[in-house]
Amino acid sequence: MKTLKISEAVVRRLPIYLRHLLELKQREVLTVSSQDLGQKLDLNPAQIRKDLAYFGDFGRKGIGYDVSYLIEQIKHILKLDQKVHVGLVGAGKLGHALCNYTVYLNDNMKIVAVFDAQPSKINTTINNLRVQPMEELQSTVINNRIRIGIITVPALEAQQVADQFVEAGVEAILNFAPVILKVPAHIRVHTADFTTDLFSLAYYLQDDEEGKDLVTHDDNINRT
Repeated sequence: MKTLKISEAVVRRLPIYLRHLLELKQREVLTVSSQDLGQKLDLNPAQIRKDLAYFGDFGRKGIGYDVSYLIEQIKHILKLDQKVHVGLVGAGKLGHALCNYTVYLNDNMKIVAVFDAQPSKINTTINNLRVQPMEELQSTVINNRIRIGIITVPALEAQQVADQFVEAGVEAILNFAPVILKVPAHIRVHTADFTTDLFSLAYYLQDDEEGKDLVTHDDNINRT
């Protein structure tokens, strides 16, 4: 693999390629071109070729990419060819959903521990995982070699949970709380902010006044 600094945008596109390639393999498709990938994923084929070229020469001119081989290579790039254990804090509805959502999870990446601070949730089970008290987080992270932490707690509690994850030794955090976490520079944090995404979608909605004009116009047409 080339020792270049890869942009976050490239890294975020790799799982998209992988998901589609896995679908192709399931349909017993042997090879795929960047044109086919681009058409299916609504991406520029040149961008796809450039993304993959950062990591090696995987395609053959006139033939395209061997689906199985490219799956293996992308899994290796994303470190999904090794076991990646994940711990989750917050056994609420979102925590339950994430623990039960296994459609696209690679067998080597899985949630292996769930934690919560509420006594009523401790020792209950989610997808065969016992909900553990927060006091057990550090030892469990160490003993199970948990490298990624998921936070699904309210905003006021998120920073404290992040601190506990960092102290326990996780290397990355997926944060679902609507708050910016402060962590050491070596810890990677991705925030899934549903509110921001939902509010930004509102920008693309039609203005109410425009909508009213269209309705009035349509009504006039229907009356004639």
